[in-house]
Amino acid sequence: MIDLRVTFNGFVTALAIGYATSLPAQEVLSDDPDVLLNRLGTLTAPEDRAEARRLSREIEERWSHSGSAAMDLLLQRGRDAIEAEDWSRAFAHLTALTDHAPDWAAAWNLRATAFYLTDRYGPAISDIEQTLILEPRHFGALAGLGIIMEQLGESEKALEAFRRAQQVFPAEDNVNAAVERLERQVGERAL
Repeated sequence: MIDLRVTFNGFVTALAIGYATSLPAQEVLSDDPDVLLNRLGTLTAPEDRAEARRLSREIEERWSHSGSAAMDLLLQRGRDAIEAEDWSRAFAHLTALTDHAPDWAAAWNLRATAFYLTDRYGPAISDIEQTLILEPRHFGALAGLGIIMEQLGESEKALEAFRRAQQVFPAEDNVNAAVERLERQVGERAL
């Protein structure tokens, strides 16, 4: 079995925590994540990959702002604690955040990431479910769900989650590779 932490952890952590690198100065297409998500879903050709990555970072940036400076600060403190692997502090900040901003998908997804990174898959899945209720096209949460399901030996559920992530972000190579691998594993694709 492939160690998904090695293969995918950087991808999922980057999406979930928002470690986006600085963006080159380019036109901002929209302040509305839905407009950007719609565009992201149309970028499927290999030459679209750079634009798809740019759009995904723009979407993540918009998702990381709640409209409240206090909630944004809690999110940043949660990120910092995760980066420092200070799990008690991370969970304290992120639980406070989900309590005070229960309608913010980024809060739930970041706490799901912390649960995943501490091998607490049940709570991670629960927080991913809440993330997807609030933002059904959260590609990081969908990929994270796929990773967890695959690690739990639930290949068909993993494939379903990765396919949903692929619909939203079709240019994401890690997700595409996971779909191909799982299709072979469950017998939907010939070798």
